[in-house]
Amino acid sequence: MLQPYAPSAEPLTRLADGTVKQISPFTGTEVWTVPGRGNRPISHPVAEVRDLRPGDREETCAFCSARYLDTPPEKSRVVDAGNGTFERIDALPAAELFDTVAEFRRVPNLFEILSYSYWHANHGYEIPDSARERMEAYLADPAGRAHVEAIARTKLKASGADPESLGSMDEATRREYLAAFFAGGHDVIVGRRHYTDGATDTSGLAGSGTLSVEEHRAYTRLAVHAMHDLYLQNRWVRYVAVFQNWLRPAGASFDHLHKQLVGIDERGVNAELELARVRQNPNLYNEMGVDYAAYRGLLVASNEHAVAFAGFGHRYPTLEVYSTSPSAEPWLQSREEVDAVSDLVHALHAATGADVPSNEEWHHKPIDVDQPMPWHITLKRRVSTLAGFEGGTKVYLNTIDPWSLRERVVERLEDLRADRHIAPMAVGDECPTTPNRLLYNPVLTR
Repeated sequence: MLQPYAPSAEPLTRLADGTVKQISPFTGTEVWTVPGRGNRPISHPVAEVRDLRPGDREETCAFCSARYLDTPPEKSRVVDAGNGTFERIDALPAAELFDTVAEFRRVPNLFEILSYSYWHANHGYEIPDSARERMEAYLADPAGRAHVEAIARTKLKASGADPESLGSMDEATRREYLAAFFAGGHDVIVGRRHYTDGATDTSGLAGSGTLSVEEHRAYTRLAVHAMHDLYLQNRWVRYVAVFQNWLRPAGASFDHLHKQLVGIDERGVNAELELARVRQNPNLYNEMGVDYAAYRGLLVASNEHAVAFAGFGHRYPTLEVYSTSPSAEPWLQSREEVDAVSDLVHALHAATGADVPSNEEWHHKPIDVDQPMPWHITLKRRVSTLAGFEGGTKVYLNTIDPWSLRERVVERLEDLRADRHIAPMAVGDECPTTPNRLLYNPVLTR
């Protein structure tokens, strides 16, 4: 239940024995960190390591670069244009999929959380003209038709239906079934690498932190573009959830780098909880977010347009990155502002390491909300399992307190910066502590 907002409430309390009690100022979630529990190992190395064989880099899973036809028709891809620049190519026909190497691909999720049928049945959603034209063009090409029909049979089989039932559908039913591959609201953005370029065995998975700074910027920009596009394509979408599950303990189906974007017809529970508090204090994200983190010595890194700190009131050890831009919507921000957020997120992934399961979650102002809310991203380390204590009390045990998390990350960031693996940024005590750095609130920009 939503707790009344209390400006004097203390989000962080350290007890005499070292226990840290946390209350999220945004959701009211209660979290305890008990001394000693943070000593447990947090990494999840690959269980069975073997030397890489020919083809492993390109064919290990359905997201790999030699298996473009294993996913539904892609909506966009980003290719390396040279000199550290990248170019987006939209709506490639099937016959041209292998003409270029995709650094990142945006493809429909084969098993949507909210399917095209959901939108059609509940809201009367019809395939937009642009998606219909792309579908007609794709199906008119024999290679494209063969690709789509193969994917449709795969989906039917996985759903427990007869794959050959596709052929017995009438034309209208068949078209509606195939429309999900062109007009659905659940997309996946897939990275090129399954393993790092320097990997010699299967332990060398390629995660967000193993990308270059420029690659991660391109990855982030494609996600921002896809988010905006999902809003434009379906007027019943009220919120686009963007998240990244890294490694199976964090919910990933494939140990291959990918983000997911899901359009939903509600704002989401977290957005509603935050909105109720922000309506009472529009400057909440400054006062009880970045400013409070600075006051309690939790700042981790910052640059011209973003700031990162060790979060509090989260079920898992969490790092948070806030955009300082006056624009609440990521797609309305300048390229420099988006890249600044990307650089801090990339650095935090690199500091976390590719062997730690994590969830990256994006938060932004829902499109039907008039209250300003800043774009921010949380990186949660999935290093514990919720159990009976949490279920019975709704008090969550977080194994690492914010100060310990901050100390570990700052030390690692300093090494990464010295090695020039991350973008230039202020780290730790170098971060400015100026109040009200987040400019999402119009009052602060006057």
